[in-house]
Amino acid sequence: MAKKKAAARKPARKSPRRGKVLAARKPPRGKATTRKPGAKTAARSASAGRPSEKQQFLDVFSREHACTMKVLRAFPAEQAEFKAHPRSQSARDLAFTFVMEQKLISLALQDLLKLGGGMPKPPEDFKAIVDQFDREYHELVALIERTPEGMLYNTKTAFPVGPRQMGEFTKIAFAWFMLFDQVHHRGQYSVLLRLAGGKVPSIYGPSADEPWT
Repeated sequence: MAKKKAAARKPARKSPRRGKVLAARKPPRGKATTRKPGAKTAARSASAGRPSEKQQFLDVFSREHACTMKVLRAFPAEQAEFKAHPRSQSARDLAFTFVMEQKLISLALQDLLKLGGGMPKPPEDFKAIVDQFDREYHELVALIERTPEGMLYNTKTAFPVGPRQMGEFTKIAFAWFMLFDQVHHRGQYSVLLRLAGGKVPSIYGPSADEPWT
């Protein structure tokens, strides 16, 4: 009887099948176990609410164009030949640079951009240059809106990025590149405007001629 009780107290042997049962209960390989329910859905919803890169460009392009037009319209047209330095562009030539930058974007979008030949001669009438810049801005916006996003993101344009150095840009990146260059030249233009006796409007903040308070 004592032997039977001792045998009863002996720990039972682990079943060799137990490991197999536990293994079967593990989640399938690759299945996430720590992600909160709905996290992926929330991430997709957040990205779906963002404007496309094309629309982001058009929104910034619109704001910057309005700002550049303020600076150009503030320049005294009778001072169109004014230069800050003998080696600098005249105010008229620099205004035409804005026109040409927009034209470069337009040609690139249509796969018509061919380099060489130098800068075309600008019109003599300063106001005609400013009007052309504004008119062709609206034409360029319509062209960008019509251009398929796949072409903007996946096709490339070659353009100089330094002395004897070419770079490759997607179409949308090239548009940004030209817009940044416009902003750069607008900074130059605001200095010319002051030196020529014009009133500098507010650009990214108040100016001495257009304070906010």
